[in-house]
Amino acid sequence: MADKTRTEDLLQKAVAALTVTGAFQNREELLLGVDLGTASIVMVVLNGQKNPIACELELASVVRDGLLVDYFGAVTILQRLKERLEARLGVPLTRAAIAVPPGTNSGDAGAHRHVVEACGLEVTGIVDEPTAANRVLGVQNGVVVDIGGGTTGLTVFRDGDAVYTADEATGGVHVSLVLMGSLKISFEEAEALKRDPARSSEVLGMVKPVIEKMAGIVRNHIRDYQVDNICLVGGTCCLGGMENIFKNELGITAYKPPDPFLVTPVGIAMSCG
Repeated sequence: MADKTRTEDLLQKAVAALTVTGAFQNREELLLGVDLGTASIVMVVLNGQKNPIACELELASVVRDGLLVDYFGAVTILQRLKERLEARLGVPLTRAAIAVPPGTNSGDAGAHRHVVEACGLEVTGIVDEPTAANRVLGVQNGVVVDIGGGTTGLTVFRDGDAVYTADEATGGVHVSLVLMGSLKISFEEAEALKRDPARSSEVLGMVKPVIEKMAGIVRNHIRDYQVDNICLVGGTCCLGGMENIFKNELGITAYKPPDPFLVTPVGIAMSCG
């Protein structure tokens, strides 16, 4: 099972880093992770002890189903976030790691790399999203599922090694589309509703079939493996109670860390260097 204490400590620091800049030494090499997501772009900076010290994010729609669809928009947002981080830290950022969905081909991974390099950053690491998440979670035996805006990616781990990865195009966007149809509202209104914690239980009731489909995707991919626990991360997993649907559908223990949207970005930063 995941190392819950370590994970939750890192995430607590990551949340704090959204508003308060943490401590680091002047000559200390900082680790930067860039997460180009379907619904948002997140940049996380870690100090030499791999503790989050600064984090910036912005809602964006520059990626669709794991593929970059708006190069100029992505570069513009990344440059803005980088400038904010450098202003907070008082030092330039020169290197970064990035992540892509499992199974992403070299061309699509290259597009993510080019965006980051266009902001003056050297890309020193490329990792798939569930593997990045596991740098935070520390799962030795189990499956890590990263549900973002556009895709559901998963990796099965045995003795800490990835033995199987997969990715399918179902994610938070599909949740929003169901809310649009059910309530006759705009996509933007559906996205805002989905993110409102006060209405999580109402939203979950309307989108339960979508979450069950995500659980079904995972079930199909892990059927040849002996898996007794699952860790859920990614922005879509912020929806309260969805871990219970996974538990009921799969019949195994489901763990969702606090602030699951920050797990993968922190893990990406750990891959820098």
